[in-house]
Amino acid sequence: MLVFAMVAHEFAHAVVAHREGDDTAYMLGRVTLNPLPHIDPWMSIFLPLLLFIGSHGAFTFGGARPVPVNPRKFRNFRRGDILVSAAGVATNFVLAFVWALVYTLLGLAARAVPGGAEVLADAQQMVFYGIWINLLLCFFNLIPIPPLDGSHLLYHALPPRLGLAYRRIARVGYLPLLALLFFFPRVTALLLTPATSLLALLTSWVRPFTVALG
Repeated sequence: MLVFAMVAHEFAHAVVAHREGDDTAYMLGRVTLNPLPHIDPWMSIFLPLLLFIGSHGAFTFGGARPVPVNPRKFRNFRRGDILVSAAGVATNFVLAFVWALVYTLLGLAARAVPGGAEVLADAQQMVFYGIWINLLLCFFNLIPIPPLDGSHLLYHALPPRLGLAYRRIARVGYLPLLALLFFFPRVTALLLTPATSLLALLTSWVRPFTVALG
């Protein structure tokens, strides 16, 4: 569920960038749902592992290899940057509802085929993680801290001078984001309130279709 959610996110960026006139990701083979081109050795494997071990399993952080985008190739810079930035989070948002639908269909299938209840219950558990992970990725990436997608969207909402100064924060990479995650966990939790609230709503919708065992 996690791998597919991250790959779908980056795939959406690549597809929309190509449609907006930037063929950079396309030429690098990133317009694909094959996970291998989207895996970054540091961000996808070593950093999450180091943080997980270092925090004794309490915290980890990572991501897929960011899709390279050249905004100068967009037919319309502002439109292209907004659409490409929104593509990943929109995909994760839609996927959360798709998995909620799959969860419901699995519950209905269990009623029709009681003998497969155990397997279908396991599948529902996996799908539930899919709902949560996609909501988390959606709203986490909307946090307006460079280089997350939310920073691009906020940039276009600011006056030009302020937007330019704001975008310079991206020069320090992930340091501001890591500082937020490590030192301000309550702020992070507050920013992710839409994800937890929507998860509660979707859970209430699909709960009647949960496969009961025993």
